[in-house]
Amino acid sequence: MLLQDIAYLDETMEVKEHQDIRIQDTCIHEIANHGCLSPYPKEECLSGKGLLVMPGLCDAHMHTGQQLLKGCVLDASGMIWKDIMLPFESTLTDEIMQLNAELAALEMIRNGTTSFLDAGSYHMDAAAKIYAQSGLRAQLTCSTMDDASLPIQIQDDVESALTKNDAFYDTWHQKGNLKVSYSLRTLLSVSERLIKEIHAHAKARNALLQVHMNEYEQEVHAVIAKYGMRPYTYLDQLKILDERFVGAHSLIVDEEEISLMQKHHTHVVLCPFSNSAKALAPYPTLKKQGLLLALGSDGSAHGGLSLWNEMRQLRCMIHVTHGIANHDRHILSAKELLHMAITNGTALMQEKNLGCIKPGYLADLIFLNIHQPHLYPSGNLTNTLVECVEGHDVLHSMVNGKWLMKDHKILTLDEKAIFQKAVAFQRKS
Repeated sequence: MLLQDIAYLDETMEVKEHQDIRIQDTCIHEIANHGCLSPYPKEECLSGKGLLVMPGLCDAHMHTGQQLLKGCVLDASGMIWKDIMLPFESTLTDEIMQLNAELAALEMIRNGTTSFLDAGSYHMDAAAKIYAQSGLRAQLTCSTMDDASLPIQIQDDVESALTKNDAFYDTWHQKGNLKVSYSLRTLLSVSERLIKEIHAHAKARNALLQVHMNEYEQEVHAVIAKYGMRPYTYLDQLKILDERFVGAHSLIVDEEEISLMQKHHTHVVLCPFSNSAKALAPYPTLKKQGLLLALGSDGSAHGGLSLWNEMRQLRCMIHVTHGIANHDRHILSAKELLHMAITNGTALMQEKNLGCIKPGYLADLIFLNIHQPHLYPSGNLTNTLVECVEGHDVLHSMVNGKWLMKDHKILTLDEKAIFQKAVAFQRKS
């Protein structure tokens, strides 16, 4: 495939214009100034007129099992995951989970997301089947808890939780574009033995360990009351923290915890719209410590799966607080946000040569229609990507050099049939 006379976003998040890009098999093969690459016989050629190609976005923290909860949490109070999320997830079936995954896949593709980390739910085999069909690149996991007070439908003990996770890993890891990680839902819903065992099983497989961390004030206080120390300090005592640890949220952290995160090279995923109802992460300190900060939606129940929206939310939140307080108008630039949504997220996919447009890198790409009144002309197109782009501006999408969407038509899933199922679900609800 030859992309001709196209603009693309390079590894520094600068736009290069009038370029030709050749894609062969799954990878970007070569890049040259326009006119320097000749088409091969019978090669597919795509004109770049009015298009910007960039690496696909990575949603580093989402919940497939909550896709059908749109509109249910915005004005809710308390610990939403315990009061709303878990009761809903305990009612899931294979059929409902399949619909969750179908709708999530459609929403991500249409919003320019080509890879994602699912933080765990139930009936994940049903979700994995859909994601394998969708062509998206994914890190999937099972929700893991052994709290005896949970609804009977989702109760596990240590042995059953390990069996479930290992079976899911054996079935789906490295199947197509899917990988499998391990998870602990929250420190308040797992025993110390389960924490140690899940970490050991993940380490033996070099798999990521995803954990919801320091998300609510009452959660942090409860961990201190239970273990006599803060969440990250407790996990450090258990020797759980390492470079495979992904701490979603990590909002209410103190200096000691941040030092431990830096010492063990753990990763943080910020979910701005969801987080805005809970707390504000100490972004300047996390950034200063050199932590890998990725961006997530926290699932469709928290405002949809658009990382374009999440970038804008985070910029506003950080500038109106830390930026103003520190008299720093450049505290979070457009380039930094794009790195969070692309480079830092794809670094968690455990895949070589991903998240950049360079020869030898995987062709996980999205194509934006930039010749539109709300995007063009622009004095700085990198800034305009963050300020103005919406999901509907994504015209084409591909993973591994294969089209997921072309000319706004999704090619890997039957969008019309899926929406009919969604309408039927709405009527029953």
